[in-house]
Amino acid sequence: MHNEKLYTLIQAPIVTEKSSRLGEELKQFVFKVDLSANKREIKQAVEKLFEVEVLKVTTSVVKGKTKRNRFGIYKKSNYKKAFVSISK
Repeated sequence: MHNEKLYTLIQAPIVTEKSSRLGEELKQFVFKVDLSANKREIKQAVEKLFEVEVLKVTTSVVKGKTKRNRFGIYKKSNYKKAFVSISK
């Protein structure tokens, strides 16, 4: 995989109370990734970028919510969430 794609594949870490608890208890971290990314690419990207050994990757697609304001109704974008389990 190209180095350019590695940096664009993982968009941001998701930091919430639930994801923090997963990190402490299960050594599992949550990332917002590209919609077209598959589990193999995510595993390679995390291993190369953070220099850790990845045991398992689980993904889920989060559907964008419909919002409204004074200008009308709009829809937020869908995104993919990756749960990455690392070794100790």
